[in-house]
Amino acid sequence: MNDSFYSDLSRRRFLRHTAFAAGAAAATATSLPAWSARAGRNTDTVRLGWGRGGLPLLAKERGEFEKLLAKDNIKVQWIGPFPNHAPSLQAVTGGSSDFGFGGSTTPALAAMIAGSPLVFTNFLVVNPRSTAIIAKDASGIKSVKDLVGKSVAVNRSGLGEFLLVAALEKNGVDRKLVKFVYLNPPDAAPAFSQGKVDAWSMWSPGVDIARSEYKAHDIFFEGRDLDFGIDFSSWVTSRKFADENPEIVRAVNSAFVAEGQWASAHPVEAEKINQREASYSDAVRDVQAGYKRTYDFHGVDDAKFIKSLQFAADWLSERQILPKKIAVVDYLAKL
Repeated sequence: MNDSFYSDLSRRRFLRHTAFAAGAAAATATSLPAWSARAGRNTDTVRLGWGRGGLPLLAKERGEFEKLLAKDNIKVQWIGPFPNHAPSLQAVTGGSSDFGFGGSTTPALAAMIAGSPLVFTNFLVVNPRSTAIIAKDASGIKSVKDLVGKSVAVNRSGLGEFLLVAALEKNGVDRKLVKFVYLNPPDAAPAFSQGKVDAWSMWSPGVDIARSEYKAHDIFFEGRDLDFGIDFSSWVTSRKFADENPEIVRAVNSAFVAEGQWASAHPVEAEKINQREASYSDAVRDVQAGYKRTYDFHGVDDAKFIKSLQFAADWLSERQILPKKIAVVDYLAKL
């Protein structure tokens, strides 16, 4: 796999999502079940998770997302903010939210393996990939090989853990020689700032804030140092909600695609919204805007993408980041 696979957000894919929202039949790849667009909903309200960054925040703050759903007589309730994907998934499983907040596929897969009744509804690849492993300038850690005997904060079965495993593997470092400290981002940030861990594997904007505020530097940067993608953004809902409300799922998918189109075209405006919520400096905002991110969506009927996600799931299970193998096609919403 390489980044060219993810970079071509096509007009055809966008039209397919909007066709879903209009109730048109989806063209399904031959390697997946021949699903047709199904009618049905048992509610006029959808509860959506959100965090302090990313598309759900932009959708919540701009208000255009809600206007799109209102055209289908769907009301939106925003549930959150969630600090990371795990509690967002728990909210869906527990019934307090209908959708997760668009977080990492890896903890979603882990939850599914553990028995949570979840299904994927949509996938998102954001380029460039800006997750990084950082260390303080005064730490003496200059490279991945310097992590031997050191501690690194990561989120369990999430992007932080995956990136550290990939970095150690690429640099020929036995992972048993590095201490994995499992912390969610709200706990990892103070641990890193206070020197309780030697390094931190984290995504944007947290890693950019820490790099700026704690005088830290990259020792591994995903978009530069890793030549494949193995973890993606994803939306999940309960299997029951997807089965009973395919019309709402399609409408939510379409509205997020539209939000991604806007964010891709307006990077500065998007980062100003993120900055207001997260209260980080102008310097961090400028770094974020400088990435000029693009938001490339893939539906559950996208056979090529599903194949790449299955490769990712197998890669993760082989390295024991996921506890066992999982067949991704068994956890796709039927729309």
